[in-house]
Amino acid sequence: MKNYRPAKKRIEVSVGESVRILRELQELSQSQLSRLTGIPQASISAIENDRVRLGVERAKVLAQALKCHPGVLVFPGWELPGTAAA
Repeated sequence: MKNYRPAKKRIEVSVGESVRILRELQELSQSQLSRLTGIPQASISAIENDRVRLGVERAKVLAQALKCHPGVLVFPGWELPGTAAA
């Protein structure tokens, strides 16, 4: 299979999309996430739609509620050198 070359699919994910994806994977509504974080539901909606910046402090609060590292939210498309699939 020397001629075989796996296809690479790459997608761009915005900060807001990463928040939405993680929230939906955990089956949380925006209102439920708002209650968990103290961040108003309207602000969560604005973050998910990339109308406002996430910011470091909100990233920390959301990451704790979404059980992930804040960097996952702040840098959704970032790869460490040497970790990209060949």
